[in-house]
Amino acid sequence: MLSRLIGLEEPLAHLESGTLAPGFSLKTYTGTQHQLATLLDKGPVVLAFFKISCPVCQFTFPFLQRMHERLSYKPVSIVGVSQDEARDTKEFCEELGVSFPALLDESGYPVSNAYGLTHVPTVFLIEPDGKIKLECAGFDKVALEKMTAELESWVKLPVKPLFRPDEVIPTYKPG
Repeated sequence: MLSRLIGLEEPLAHLESGTLAPGFSLKTYTGTQHQLATLLDKGPVVLAFFKISCPVCQFTFPFLQRMHERLSYKPVSIVGVSQDEARDTKEFCEELGVSFPALLDESGYPVSNAYGLTHVPTVFLIEPDGKIKLECAGFDKVALEKMTAELESWVKLPVKPLFRPDEVIPTYKPG
């Protein structure tokens, strides 16, 4: 088990709703610094942890991009946190058409560990007060719909489904 390999007595579990999100300061693959506190000053934050080699991450990120496009001119931030090198992260984002910031977790994955990650993707919706409102590990259609609805309500947009009726989307894919 991963927790034993890295010397922990208790198994890791990602942070849950109501928990205060750990702060961080990370750079994008282009070198731009982002801090969680600064992002939260603007409004809610969707924080999506990923690895480029993860097929479920590859499946999930176009839907996060869709969410980003819908809300890009609103006081909302959608941010990826990559567990890969800058060049690989850049290629991943370009290939999938991801235009929201992709931050690079540092060696040893301190931010991923602070959030208790055991799987990628893991996605958190963090409210401006810094508390986690919603979270999901893997691809979770219902959770992503809830996140989108929360964000649209926050910015006073009509709530619309994230997924189109003509799309055949599984309810869940484990990460």
